[in-house]
Amino acid sequence: MFPEIFHISHPFDFTLHTYGVLVALAFLAGLWIAGKLSRRAGLNPEHVTNLGLYCALAAIAGAKIMMFAVDLGYYIEHPQEIFSMATLEAGGVFYGGLIAALAVAWWYMRKTKLPPRETADAFAPGIALGHGIGRLGCFSAGCCWGVKTSVPWAVTFTNPVSNTLVGVPLGVPLHPTQLYEALAEFAIFGVLYARARTTHAPGDLISLYILLYGAARFAVEFFRFHDQGNLWGGPLDTSQWISLGLMAAGAAHFVAARKKPALSGR
Repeated sequence: MFPEIFHISHPFDFTLHTYGVLVALAFLAGLWIAGKLSRRAGLNPEHVTNLGLYCALAAIAGAKIMMFAVDLGYYIEHPQEIFSMATLEAGGVFYGGLIAALAVAWWYMRKTKLPPRETADAFAPGIALGHGIGRLGCFSAGCCWGVKTSVPWAVTFTNPVSNTLVGVPLGVPLHPTQLYEALAEFAIFGVLYARARTTHAPGDLISLYILLYGAARFAVEFFRFHDQGNLWGGPLDTSQWISLGLMAAGAAHFVAARKKPALSGR
């Protein structure tokens, strides 16, 4: 829709991409919310900030790695694309970033002795907010587009820069899957932030996040375009299988919590 904020050709070539600006804003907004909630929970704010930075770097790398893994055949046939500008500018697969960020978070929390569940709860609303803003960046760039549709709210990309950068088809009405996911994330953020201000058990917020996001992502994937097709030729794609796993993990926390009714005050 609006992939570039501005472009300078002389005296040097420079482009400020809308996606990059919104991703930076998403990170800052999410980290600010996490810092605010961590102080309320009595956590070390310096350690929490450092954790956010490390997780962000891990998420960038993990998202790119899963992007390669999901479409491995293409990158084997076109290895030069791995180091192309289009690959560098692509956001990658969110779930790959999430898995990498969780691995780094586990390592850093053990190192600094941050309580895992309380720390994860402090980050959960910020993750939802940041991801929602990031999906607006996807919409501006044109990536992660939906399948062709005739619904009244369909969007049609016309900017050739978007087609060049991410390959989104031009002049075709598509499901605005980026906006579907952004709206879902903003709604999840509202639910989590409201819950954070009440008494809850450790782990409730992060479990609720992965449960709600897993459900939202599972639904959105039915309307999203996938060039590589579904996993193993089945009815679901890779992200939907991961979504089911996240939903099961989130639900398991609340099932187990029913056997331990004692609450932790905030």
